[in-house]
Amino acid sequence: MGADHTRPAPSAPPGVRRILVATVVPLFLITVVATLVLWPRQCPEAADAPALPRYHGTVTRVVTEPCPPTPETPEDAPGGSAGPCGTVTVSAEQGPDAGRQVETPVPSGPGAPRVEVGDEVILVELTDPADPAVKSYNIAEHQRGTPLVWLAVLFAVAIVAFGRWRGLAALGGLVASFAILLGFVLPGIGAGQPPLLVAIVGAALIMFVVLYLTHGITAETSVAVLGTLGSLVLTGVLGTLATAATHLTGFGSEEATTLSMFQGDVDLHGLLLAGIVIGSLGVLDDVTVTQAATVTELAHANPALSRRQLYRAATRVGRAHIASTVNTIVLAYAGASLPLLLLLVADSRPVSQILTSEFLAQEIVRSAVATLGLIAAVPLTTALAAVVRTAGSAAHVPDREQEPASRGPQEAASATEGRGEDALAALGAGGTESAGGQPEGSRARWRHDLDRRWDAEW
Repeated sequence: MGADHTRPAPSAPPGVRRILVATVVPLFLITVVATLVLWPRQCPEAADAPALPRYHGTVTRVVTEPCPPTPETPEDAPGGSAGPCGTVTVSAEQGPDAGRQVETPVPSGPGAPRVEVGDEVILVELTDPADPAVKSYNIAEHQRGTPLVWLAVLFAVAIVAFGRWRGLAALGGLVASFAILLGFVLPGIGAGQPPLLVAIVGAALIMFVVLYLTHGITAETSVAVLGTLGSLVLTGVLGTLATAATHLTGFGSEEATTLSMFQGDVDLHGLLLAGIVIGSLGVLDDVTVTQAATVTELAHANPALSRRQLYRAATRVGRAHIASTVNTIVLAYAGASLPLLLLLVADSRPVSQILTSEFLAQEIVRSAVATLGLIAAVPLTTALAAVVRTAGSAAHVPDREQEPASRGPQEAASATEGRGEDALAALGAGGTESAGGQPEGSRARWRHDLDRRWDAEW
Protein backbone atom coordinates (compact mmCIF):
# COMPACT_ATOMS: atom_id res chain seq x y z
CA MET A 1 0.00 0.00 0.00
CA GLY A 2 1.85 3.00 -1.25
CA ALA A 3 5.51 3.67 -1.75
CA ASP A 4 8.35 3.10 0.66
CA HIS A 5 11.15 5.59 1.17
CA THR A 6 14.29 5.10 3.19
CA ARG A 7 14.79 8.82 3.68
CA PRO A 8 12.26 10.23 6.15
CA ALA A 9 10.01 12.96 4.84
CA PRO A 10 11.05 16.48 5.87
CA SER A 11 8.90 17.96 8.59
CA ALA A 12 6.31 20.53 7.63
CA PRO A 13 6.39 24.04 9.13
CA PRO A 14 4.70 24.39 12.53
CA GLY A 15 1.80 26.39 11.09
CA VAL A 16 1.10 23.72 8.50
CA ARG A 17 1.27 20.98 11.11
CA ARG A 18 -1.24 22.83 13.26
CA ILE A 19 -3.63 23.14 10.31
CA LEU A 20 -3.29 19.44 9.51
CA VAL A 21 -3.87 18.48 13.14
CA ALA A 22 -6.91 20.77 13.30
CA THR A 23 -8.28 19.07 10.19
CA VAL A 24 -7.36 15.41 10.68
CA VAL A 25 -8.06 15.04 14.41
CA PRO A 26 -11.72 16.17 14.19
CA LEU A 27 -12.26 13.86 11.22
CA PHE A 28 -10.78 10.98 13.19
CA LEU A 29 -12.98 11.79 16.20
CA ILE A 30 -16.06 11.94 13.97
CA THR A 31 -15.12 8.53 12.55
CA VAL A 32 -14.74 7.06 16.05
CA VAL A 33 -18.06 8.52 17.20
CA ALA A 34 -19.83 7.23 14.07
CA THR A 35 -18.30 3.82 14.67
CA LEU A 36 -19.64 3.75 18.21
CA VAL A 37 -23.09 4.87 17.07
CA LEU A 38 -23.27 2.28 14.28
CA TRP A 39 -21.66 -0.49 16.31
CA PRO A 40 -23.96 -3.55 16.17
CA ARG A 41 -25.62 -4.09 19.53
CA GLN A 42 -27.38 -7.29 18.54
CA CYS A 43 -25.73 -9.53 15.98
CA PRO A 44 -28.01 -11.75 13.88
CA GLU A 45 -28.33 -15.24 15.27
CA ALA A 46 -26.99 -18.14 13.27
CA ALA A 47 -29.39 -20.56 11.65
CA ASP A 48 -30.66 -23.31 13.92
CA ALA A 49 -29.99 -26.08 11.38
CA PRO A 50 -27.91 -28.79 13.05
CA ALA A 51 -24.37 -29.05 11.73
CA LEU A 52 -23.14 -32.44 10.58
CA PRO A 53 -20.27 -33.85 12.63
CA ARG A 54 -16.95 -33.44 10.80
CA TYR A 55 -13.83 -35.46 11.61
CA HIS A 56 -10.29 -35.62 10.25
CA GLY A 57 -8.95 -38.75 8.60
CA THR A 58 -6.31 -40.11 6.20
CA VAL A 59 -7.02 -42.17 3.08
CA THR A 60 -5.38 -45.59 3.27
CA ARG A 61 -6.97 -47.38 0.32
CA VAL A 62 -8.97 -46.54 -2.81
CA VAL A 63 -10.86 -49.22 -4.78
CA THR A 64 -12.68 -48.20 -7.95
CA GLU A 65 -15.14 -50.34 -9.88
CA PRO A 66 -17.56 -49.92 -12.79
CA CYS A 67 -20.73 -48.13 -11.85
CA PRO A 68 -23.96 -50.10 -12.18
CA PRO A 69 -26.31 -48.88 -14.90
CA THR A 70 -29.15 -46.68 -13.81
CA PRO A 71 -32.69 -47.98 -14.41
CA GLU A 72 -33.42 -45.22 -16.90
CA THR A 73 -30.28 -45.74 -19.01
CA PRO A 74 -28.93 -48.93 -20.59
CA GLU A 75 -25.53 -50.07 -19.37
CA ASP A 76 -23.79 -49.62 -22.74
CA ALA A 77 -25.38 -46.25 -23.47
CA PRO A 78 -23.13 -43.19 -23.40
CA GLY A 79 -23.42 -41.35 -20.13
CA GLY A 80 -25.08 -44.31 -18.47
CA SER A 81 -22.54 -44.34 -15.62
CA ALA A 82 -22.35 -41.41 -13.26
CA GLY A 83 -18.93 -42.50 -11.92
CA PRO A 84 -16.60 -42.82 -10.34
CA CYS A 85 -17.77 -45.70 -8.18
CA GLY A 86 -16.07 -47.78 -5.53
CA THR A 87 -15.01 -47.50 -1.90
CA VAL A 88 -12.43 -45.50 0.01
CA THR A 89 -10.89 -46.72 3.24
CA VAL A 90 -10.07 -43.92 5.66
CA SER A 91 -8.22 -44.06 8.96
CA ALA A 92 -10.34 -41.89 11.25
CA GLU A 93 -8.36 -39.57 13.50
CA GLN A 94 -11.26 -37.99 15.38
CA GLY A 95 -14.75 -38.86 16.52
CA PRO A 96 -16.24 -42.05 17.97
CA ASP A 97 -14.32 -44.22 15.46
CA ALA A 98 -10.92 -42.60 16.02
CA GLY A 99 -8.11 -45.05 15.31
CA ARG A 100 -10.34 -47.31 13.21
CA GLN A 101 -10.63 -47.91 9.49
CA VAL A 102 -13.95 -46.73 8.05
CA GLU A 103 -15.26 -47.13 4.52
CA THR A 104 -16.87 -44.41 2.45
CA PRO A 105 -18.08 -44.31 -1.16
CA VAL A 106 -15.81 -42.73 -3.73
CA PRO A 107 -16.84 -39.05 -3.96
CA SER A 108 -18.77 -38.36 -7.14
CA GLY A 109 -20.70 -35.57 -8.74
CA PRO A 110 -19.82 -31.99 -9.76
CA GLY A 111 -17.10 -30.53 -7.55
CA ALA A 112 -16.46 -33.81 -5.72
CA PRO A 113 -12.88 -34.13 -4.39
CA ARG A 114 -10.52 -36.59 -6.04
CA VAL A 115 -8.80 -38.64 -3.38
CA GLU A 116 -5.66 -40.78 -3.38
CA VAL A 117 -3.87 -42.84 -0.79
CA GLY A 118 -2.25 -40.58 1.81
CA ASP A 119 -4.64 -37.67 1.31
CA GLU A 120 -5.86 -35.96 4.48
CA VAL A 121 -9.63 -35.57 4.22
CA ILE A 122 -12.63 -34.47 6.27
CA LEU A 123 -15.27 -37.08 7.04
CA VAL A 124 -18.94 -36.25 7.52
CA GLU A 125 -20.97 -38.57 9.73
CA LEU A 126 -24.44 -39.35 8.39
CA THR A 127 -27.22 -40.93 10.47
CA ASP A 128 -30.09 -42.96 9.03
CA PRO A 129 -33.33 -41.11 9.91
CA ALA A 130 -35.19 -44.45 10.15
CA ASP A 131 -32.65 -45.99 12.50
CA PRO A 132 -30.43 -43.47 14.37
CA ALA A 133 -28.15 -46.32 15.44
CA VAL A 134 -27.08 -46.84 11.83
CA LYS A 135 -24.44 -44.40 10.67
CA SER A 136 -22.14 -43.98 7.69
CA TYR A 137 -19.38 -41.69 6.54
CA ASN A 138 -18.84 -39.60 3.42
CA ILE A 139 -15.78 -37.63 2.33
CA ALA A 140 -16.67 -33.94 2.29
CA GLU A 141 -13.40 -32.32 1.21
CA HIS A 142 -9.65 -32.24 1.70
CA GLN A 143 -7.98 -30.78 4.78
CA ARG A 144 -6.50 -27.44 3.76
CA GLY A 145 -5.37 -26.07 7.11
CA THR A 146 -1.68 -27.01 6.90
CA PRO A 147 -1.06 -25.72 3.32
CA LEU A 148 -2.85 -22.48 4.13
CA VAL A 149 -0.76 -21.98 7.28
CA TRP A 150 2.48 -22.48 5.35
CA LEU A 151 1.30 -20.12 2.62
CA ALA A 152 0.47 -17.48 5.23
CA VAL A 153 3.90 -17.93 6.83
CA LEU A 154 5.61 -17.55 3.44
CA PHE A 155 3.51 -14.46 2.76
CA ALA A 156 4.48 -12.86 6.08
CA VAL A 157 8.17 -13.78 5.80
CA ALA A 158 8.41 -12.35 2.28
CA ILE A 159 6.81 -9.06 3.33
CA VAL A 160 8.99 -8.66 6.41
CA ALA A 161 12.18 -9.73 4.58
CA PHE A 162 11.65 -7.16 1.85
CA GLY A 163 9.91 -4.39 3.76
CA ARG A 164 11.66 -4.88 7.14
CA TRP A 165 10.02 -2.65 9.78
CA ARG A 166 7.74 -1.14 7.16
CA GLY A 167 6.70 -4.62 6.08
CA LEU A 168 5.99 -5.59 9.70
CA ALA A 169 3.85 -2.47 10.04
CA ALA A 170 2.03 -3.42 6.83
CA LEU A 171 1.20 -6.83 8.31
CA GLY A 172 -0.16 -5.08 11.41
CA GLY A 173 -2.29 -2.88 9.15
CA LEU A 174 -3.60 -5.96 7.33
CA VAL A 175 -4.62 -7.55 10.62
CA ALA A 176 -6.32 -4.30 11.68
CA SER A 177 -8.21 -4.14 8.37
CA PHE A 178 -9.63 -7.63 8.78
CA ALA A 179 -10.45 -6.95 12.42
CA ILE A 180 -12.49 -3.88 11.45
CA LEU A 181 -14.20 -5.69 8.58
CA LEU A 182 -15.09 -8.77 10.62
CA GLY A 183 -15.78 -6.96 13.88
CA PHE A 184 -17.66 -3.86 12.68
CA VAL A 185 -18.54 -3.66 8.98
CA LEU A 186 -20.00 -7.12 8.40
CA PRO A 187 -21.85 -7.40 11.75
CA GLY A 188 -23.15 -3.85 11.32
CA ILE A 189 -24.58 -4.60 7.89
CA GLY A 190 -25.95 -7.92 9.13
CA ALA A 191 -27.68 -6.13 12.02
CA GLY A 192 -29.63 -3.95 9.59
CA GLN A 193 -27.56 -0.74 9.72
CA PRO A 194 -27.35 1.33 6.48
CA PRO A 195 -24.70 -0.54 4.45
CA LEU A 196 -23.31 2.52 2.64
CA LEU A 197 -22.88 4.51 5.85
CA VAL A 198 -21.29 1.54 7.62
CA ALA A 199 -18.95 0.99 4.67
CA ILE A 200 -17.79 4.62 4.55
CA VAL A 201 -17.23 4.76 8.31
CA GLY A 202 -15.49 1.38 8.31
CA ALA A 203 -13.31 2.34 5.33
CA ALA A 204 -12.37 5.62 7.01
CA LEU A 205 -11.43 3.78 10.22
CA ILE A 206 -9.32 1.30 8.25
CA MET A 207 -7.67 4.18 6.41
CA PHE A 208 -6.71 6.03 9.60
CA VAL A 209 -5.30 2.93 11.27
CA VAL A 210 -3.50 1.45 8.29
CA LEU A 211 -1.97 4.59 6.80
CA TYR A 212 -0.62 5.99 10.06
CA LEU A 213 0.54 2.57 11.23
CA THR A 214 2.29 1.78 7.96
CA HIS A 215 3.67 5.17 6.95
CA GLY A 216 4.02 6.96 10.27
CA ILE A 217 2.43 10.09 11.71
CA THR A 218 3.76 12.70 9.28
CA ALA A 219 2.41 15.58 7.26
CA GLU A 220 2.84 13.46 4.13
CA THR A 221 0.65 10.70 5.56
CA SER A 222 -1.95 13.24 6.71
CA VAL A 223 -2.17 14.58 3.17
CA ALA A 224 -2.73 11.03 1.90
CA VAL A 225 -5.41 10.52 4.56
CA LEU A 226 -7.28 13.66 3.53
CA GLY A 227 -7.04 12.76 -0.16
CA THR A 228 -8.26 9.22 0.49
CA LEU A 229 -11.15 10.35 2.69
CA GLY A 230 -12.33 12.91 0.14
CA SER A 231 -12.15 10.36 -2.66
CA LEU A 232 -14.04 7.77 -0.58
CA VAL A 233 -16.91 10.18 0.02
CA LEU A 234 -16.95 11.10 -3.68
CA THR A 235 -16.99 7.40 -4.60
CA GLY A 236 -19.99 6.83 -2.33
CA VAL A 237 -21.88 9.76 -3.87
CA LEU A 238 -21.08 8.68 -7.43
CA GLY A 239 -22.08 5.10 -6.60
CA THR A 240 -25.43 6.26 -5.24
CA LEU A 241 -26.14 8.31 -8.35
CA ALA A 242 -24.99 5.57 -10.75
CA THR A 243 -27.00 2.77 -9.12
CA ALA A 244 -30.08 4.99 -9.02
CA ALA A 245 -29.68 5.95 -12.69
CA THR A 246 -29.24 2.33 -13.78
CA HIS A 247 -31.98 1.03 -11.41
CA LEU A 248 -29.76 -1.64 -9.88
CA THR A 249 -31.42 -3.65 -7.13
CA GLY A 250 -28.41 -5.55 -5.76
CA PHE A 251 -29.88 -8.93 -6.78
CA GLY A 252 -27.39 -9.33 -9.61
CA SER A 253 -25.60 -12.37 -8.18
CA GLU A 254 -26.56 -15.76 -6.79
CA GLU A 255 -24.87 -14.92 -3.48
CA ALA A 256 -27.07 -11.85 -3.04
CA THR A 257 -30.20 -13.88 -3.74
CA THR A 258 -29.14 -16.54 -1.25
CA LEU A 259 -28.39 -13.89 1.36
CA SER A 260 -31.86 -12.41 0.95
CA MET A 261 -33.35 -15.80 1.83
CA PHE A 262 -31.43 -16.13 5.10
CA GLN A 263 -31.32 -12.43 6.13
CA GLY A 264 -34.21 -10.66 4.55
CA ASP A 265 -33.60 -7.39 6.41
CA VAL A 266 -30.28 -6.72 4.66
CA ASP A 267 -30.48 -3.87 2.13
CA LEU A 268 -28.92 -5.45 -0.96
CA HIS A 269 -28.88 -2.16 -2.85
CA GLY A 270 -26.90 -0.58 -0.04
CA LEU A 271 -24.72 -3.69 0.15
CA LEU A 272 -23.78 -3.15 -3.50
CA LEU A 273 -22.72 0.42 -2.71
CA ALA A 274 -20.79 -0.78 0.34
CA GLY A 275 -18.89 -3.25 -1.82
CA ILE A 276 -17.92 -0.46 -4.23
CA VAL A 277 -16.57 1.71 -1.39
CA ILE A 278 -14.65 -1.09 0.34
CA GLY A 279 -13.25 -2.34 -2.96
CA SER A 280 -12.03 1.15 -3.89
CA LEU A 281 -10.16 1.74 -0.63
CA GLY A 282 -7.20 -0.52 -1.38
CA VAL A 283 -6.44 1.21 -4.69
CA LEU A 284 -7.19 4.69 -3.38
CA ASP A 285 -4.68 4.65 -0.54
CA ASP A 286 -2.02 3.33 -2.91
CA VAL A 287 -2.55 6.27 -5.27
CA THR A 288 -2.81 8.93 -2.57
CA VAL A 289 0.30 7.78 -0.70
CA THR A 290 2.23 7.64 -3.97
CA GLN A 291 1.14 11.15 -4.99
CA ALA A 292 2.03 12.63 -1.60
CA ALA A 293 5.42 10.90 -1.69
CA THR A 294 6.04 12.08 -5.26
CA VAL A 295 5.47 15.72 -4.32
CA THR A 296 7.79 15.32 -1.32
CA GLU A 297 10.58 13.80 -3.43
CA LEU A 298 10.25 16.44 -6.15
CA ALA A 299 10.41 19.23 -3.57
CA HIS A 300 13.45 17.62 -1.95
CA ALA A 301 15.21 17.19 -5.31
CA ASN A 302 14.68 20.81 -6.29
CA PRO A 303 13.55 23.16 -3.48
CA ALA A 304 13.30 25.99 -6.02
CA LEU A 305 10.16 24.51 -7.60
CA SER A 306 7.06 26.60 -7.16
CA ARG A 307 3.71 25.22 -6.04
CA ARG A 308 2.38 25.12 -9.60
CA GLN A 309 5.50 23.38 -10.90
CA LEU A 310 5.28 20.76 -8.16
CA TYR A 311 1.64 20.14 -8.96
CA ARG A 312 2.24 19.78 -12.70
CA ALA A 313 5.26 17.49 -12.32
CA ALA A 314 3.53 15.22 -9.77
CA THR A 315 0.35 15.12 -11.85
CA ARG A 316 2.32 13.72 -14.78
CA VAL A 317 3.42 10.87 -12.53
CA GLY A 318 -0.18 10.43 -11.38
CA ARG A 319 -1.43 10.14 -14.98
CA ALA A 320 0.97 7.28 -15.63
CA HIS A 321 -0.14 5.59 -12.40
CA ILE A 322 -3.83 5.98 -13.24
CA ALA A 323 -3.35 4.59 -16.75
CA SER A 324 -2.11 1.29 -15.32
CA THR A 325 -4.41 1.19 -12.30
CA VAL A 326 -7.61 1.54 -14.35
CA ASN A 327 -6.77 -1.68 -16.15
CA THR A 328 -6.02 -3.30 -12.79
CA ILE A 329 -9.48 -2.43 -11.44
CA VAL A 330 -11.34 -3.79 -14.47
CA LEU A 331 -9.30 -7.00 -14.59
CA ALA A 332 -9.76 -7.54 -10.84
CA TYR A 333 -13.54 -7.39 -11.18
CA ALA A 334 -13.46 -9.54 -14.33
CA GLY A 335 -11.20 -12.15 -12.73
CA ALA A 336 -13.51 -12.52 -9.75
CA SER A 337 -16.48 -13.14 -12.07
CA LEU A 338 -15.00 -15.43 -14.74
CA PRO A 339 -17.53 -18.29 -14.34
CA LEU A 340 -20.49 -15.96 -14.79
CA LEU A 341 -18.76 -14.14 -17.64
CA LEU A 342 -18.37 -17.51 -19.41
CA LEU A 343 -22.10 -18.12 -18.97
CA LEU A 344 -22.83 -14.72 -20.49
CA VAL A 345 -20.53 -15.42 -23.45
CA ALA A 346 -22.40 -18.67 -24.10
CA ASP A 347 -25.73 -16.82 -23.89
CA SER A 348 -27.68 -16.64 -27.13
CA ARG A 349 -29.18 -13.23 -26.38
CA PRO A 350 -28.03 -10.11 -28.28
CA VAL A 351 -24.98 -8.32 -26.92
CA SER A 352 -27.03 -5.24 -26.02
CA GLN A 353 -29.28 -7.33 -23.74
CA ILE A 354 -26.29 -9.03 -22.10
CA LEU A 355 -24.52 -5.73 -21.40
CA THR A 356 -27.63 -4.23 -19.84
CA SER A 357 -28.46 -7.28 -17.71
CA GLU A 358 -28.47 -6.80 -13.94
CA PHE A 359 -25.28 -8.74 -13.33
CA LEU A 360 -23.10 -7.17 -16.03
CA ALA A 361 -24.48 -3.67 -15.48
CA GLN A 362 -23.59 -4.08 -11.82
CA GLU A 363 -19.96 -4.90 -12.70
CA ILE A 364 -19.77 -1.99 -15.15
CA VAL A 365 -21.00 0.41 -12.47
CA ARG A 366 -18.46 -0.99 -9.98
CA SER A 367 -15.55 -0.45 -12.36
CA ALA A 368 -16.67 2.97 -13.60
CA VAL A 369 -17.39 4.43 -10.16
CA ALA A 370 -14.17 3.08 -8.66
CA THR A 371 -12.19 4.54 -11.57
CA LEU A 372 -13.83 7.96 -11.25
CA GLY A 373 -13.03 8.08 -7.54
CA LEU A 374 -9.45 7.05 -8.33
CA ILE A 375 -9.04 9.77 -10.95
CA ALA A 376 -10.36 12.39 -8.54
CA ALA A 377 -7.84 11.28 -5.89
CA VAL A 378 -4.84 12.30 -8.02
CA PRO A 379 -5.44 16.06 -8.41
CA LEU A 380 -6.94 16.33 -4.92
CA THR A 381 -4.01 14.70 -3.13
CA THR A 382 -1.41 16.33 -5.37
CA ALA A 383 -2.82 19.80 -4.76
CA LEU A 384 -2.92 19.27 -0.98
CA ALA A 385 0.64 17.90 -0.97
CA ALA A 386 1.93 20.82 -3.07
CA VAL A 387 0.31 23.34 -0.74
CA VAL A 388 1.73 21.65 2.36
CA ARG A 389 5.22 21.18 0.92
CA THR A 390 5.58 24.79 -0.26
CA ALA A 391 3.83 26.45 2.68
CA GLY A 392 7.06 27.10 4.55
CA SER A 393 8.64 28.92 1.62
CA ALA A 394 5.49 30.41 0.13
CA ALA A 395 6.76 33.92 0.71
CA HIS A 396 9.74 33.27 -1.56
CA VAL A 397 7.83 31.68 -4.40
CA PRO A 398 6.91 34.97 -6.14
CA ASP A 399 10.53 36.06 -5.99
CA ARG A 400 11.67 32.81 -7.56
CA GLU A 401 9.10 33.09 -10.28
CA GLN A 402 9.82 36.77 -11.00
CA GLU A 403 13.60 36.53 -10.83
CA PRO A 404 14.06 35.06 -14.32
CA ALA A 405 12.00 37.90 -15.80
CA SER A 406 14.79 40.36 -15.01
CA ARG A 407 17.17 38.34 -17.17
CA GLY A 408 15.06 38.65 -20.27
CA PRO A 409 12.20 36.60 -21.71
CA GLN A 410 14.38 33.92 -23.28
CA GLU A 411 16.54 33.33 -20.18
CA ALA A 412 13.47 33.36 -17.92
CA ALA A 413 11.77 30.66 -19.96
CA SER A 414 14.93 28.54 -19.97
CA ALA A 415 15.39 28.87 -16.21
CA THR A 416 11.76 28.02 -15.42
CA GLU A 417 11.78 24.99 -17.69
CA GLY A 418 15.14 23.89 -16.31
CA ARG A 419 13.92 23.80 -12.73
CA GLY A 420 11.08 21.43 -13.61
CA GLU A 421 13.39 19.17 -15.62
CA ASP A 422 15.98 19.17 -12.82
CA ALA A 423 13.44 17.83 -10.33
CA LEU A 424 12.30 15.02 -12.59
CA ALA A 425 15.84 14.18 -13.65
CA ALA A 426 16.97 14.01 -10.05
CA LEU A 427 14.49 11.19 -9.43
CA GLY A 428 15.42 9.32 -12.59
CA ALA A 429 18.69 9.96 -14.41
CA GLY A 430 20.43 11.57 -11.49
CA GLY A 431 23.82 11.37 -13.23
CA THR A 432 22.94 13.68 -16.16
CA GLU A 433 25.67 16.18 -16.75
CA SER A 434 25.31 19.86 -17.36
CA ALA A 435 26.58 21.70 -20.42
CA GLY A 436 29.98 22.08 -18.78
CA GLY A 437 30.33 18.32 -18.38
CA GLN A 438 29.91 18.30 -14.58
CA PRO A 439 26.94 16.95 -12.63
CA GLU A 440 24.45 19.63 -11.69
CA GLY A 441 24.64 20.59 -7.99
CA SER A 442 21.22 19.62 -6.65
CA ARG A 443 21.07 16.31 -8.50
CA ALA A 444 24.60 15.33 -7.61
CA ARG A 445 24.11 16.07 -3.91
CA TRP A 446 20.78 14.23 -3.79
CA ARG A 447 22.19 11.15 -5.51
CA HIS A 448 25.32 11.20 -3.36
CA ASP A 449 23.23 11.30 -0.19
CA LEU A 450 21.00 8.52 -1.46
CA ASP A 451 23.98 6.30 -2.31
CA ARG A 452 25.45 6.84 1.15
CA ARG A 453 22.18 5.88 2.82
CA TRP A 454 21.83 2.84 0.55
CA ASP A 455 25.36 1.66 1.43
CA ALA A 456 24.74 2.22 5.13
CA GLU A 457 21.46 0.28 4.93
CA TRP A 458 23.13 -2.75 3.42
